[in-house]
Amino acid sequence: MALVNGHSGGSIPPDLIQESRPLSFLIIGAGSRGNAYATAISENHTINGYVGAIAEPITGKRHSFWRKYVSGRKEPRPGEVFETWQEFLDFELDRRNRKEKSEPVLEGVDGVFVCVLDEMHAEIITTLAPLHLHIMSEKPLATTLQDCLRIYRSLKPPGGEPDRAIFSIGHVLRYSPHNMLLRQLLLEDEVIGDVLSIEHTEPVGYWHFSHSYVRGNWRKESMGPSLLTKSCHDIDLLLWLLCSPPASSTNPPHLPSSVSSSGSLLYFKRSRKPALAGNATNCLSCPAEPECLYSAKKIYVQDRLAKGIAGWPVNIVAPEIEDLMGQGEKGTAMRMLEAELARDYDTSTPQSEIDGKRWFGRCVWEADNSVCDDQVVTMTWEETPLPLNGSKGIESRLRGRGAKVATFHMVASTEKQCERRGRIYGTKGEIEYDSKAIRVYDFASEHAQIHHPHQPGGGHGGGDAGLVQQFVKACEAVRTQEMNVAEAQRVHIGCTLDDVIRSHAMVFAAEEARNGKKVVDWAEWWVANVEETMDEMGEKNLDPDIGSST
Repeated sequence: MALVNGHSGGSIPPDLIQESRPLSFLIIGAGSRGNAYATAISENHTINGYVGAIAEPITGKRHSFWRKYVSGRKEPRPGEVFETWQEFLDFELDRRNRKEKSEPVLEGVDGVFVCVLDEMHAEIITTLAPLHLHIMSEKPLATTLQDCLRIYRSLKPPGGEPDRAIFSIGHVLRYSPHNMLLRQLLLEDEVIGDVLSIEHTEPVGYWHFSHSYVRGNWRKESMGPSLLTKSCHDIDLLLWLLCSPPASSTNPPHLPSSVSSSGSLLYFKRSRKPALAGNATNCLSCPAEPECLYSAKKIYVQDRLAKGIAGWPVNIVAPEIEDLMGQGEKGTAMRMLEAELARDYDTSTPQSEIDGKRWFGRCVWEADNSVCDDQVVTMTWEETPLPLNGSKGIESRLRGRGAKVATFHMVASTEKQCERRGRIYGTKGEIEYDSKAIRVYDFASEHAQIHHPHQPGGGHGGGDAGLVQQFVKACEAVRTQEMNVAEAQRVHIGCTLDDVIRSHAMVFAAEEARNGKKVVDWAEWWVANVEETMDEMGEKNLDPDIGSST
């Protein structure tokens, strides 16, 4: 009986086994996002894919992930568990070399999910690109525009072969049933006519912001501004709604004309520290702790672990806690969590040690955070009619391409946690939406219709599962030769690498506008920061429709 990565093939001919076998994916990084995507793969029985390998440096997380998603055996097989992504790379290069020599080898993985720290994405993706594995990268693509463009060139080298692999990014907002219906109503059904303006808000959540952006990985601007690390997929959502044409259209994108932004760190800074807290730097030794909204003891112990919740964010503080709780060791888990939260520093602690750690028990007003906790971005579009084409009048040529404006507000101090909301104003009506319902008001009939999109559960309103499903479908379509890469990218992913670069570039342009207290001309900025940089890299064939019409 033939086996392919442990899956029985019966007496099926080898060529058919290769064509019909489930797709195997490596997850690089066993953190919260790696687990989210692994769960989405494992729980969706309608897709032809599975988690085949894990690369994770932390031993406990690595083995826990392997047991949960890869196999229930006592010991992993070769090619299933790697300590680092470089170890996987060495294994894969050796496997391919031996295969070329007609030696018997294990089947390799078909694709990779990159779910590590943002600043590691560029090195991993540019190194893996020549292998032509399908890649799904968690957002943001990279922490600098330079690295984003390095990735672009590695995946689309000048004068290179046509696209060889699917590329996707964790812009999960594109894949939730709610937002897919919202885009259909706007662009396909045109229920409110042409869009004139959008107000879109991302409420981060008061304690969520303190966990991730004051105490956690994304607290410093040197690690990437919060507009990039938290809200780049909100900017992408707005460009998806206002810039990208409907799927049924072959029109070029309607490109923005300007961007401006304002924002700063309003609250989580030393000047806001309660007087009662005195010189305390840690919640567990702070006299103000019992009354503090941001008490680490309250957030992680009382509100979560004491109630049996060991997943995010508790498992970010101490990854081993989930396994301990699963083994019935609640007391041990509680002691471990409290010990981790009690970690503190004093005047004798080297600054490098303080800066290099995530102190989840740290006073939120004594942290070394610097990212904005409140920011507004304004994007504008000018009228850009399509070129004259036969008898088409100006109204037809301006459809979807009229003057408009979008404002985005990222705010930390909110009750809701990442449950986006907004209003869209059009020529024939308006739309009000939150993460659960979409209300369409028609000016002519003075009637409102409320849509309740399917709520499948899971992260980002079903967006995590939706993205994984479409990524696997695209990979499968390429493997079976049902579609070429470009077609599978368009049909199943609905987001190209060009789209990814455009939306990330918008974030960097907005940050330049905020820091310089100015309005940035999009076309001029694109030429100076994207096209000239790509020229220096040797990329002479950048499609002007990506970001500039000049």
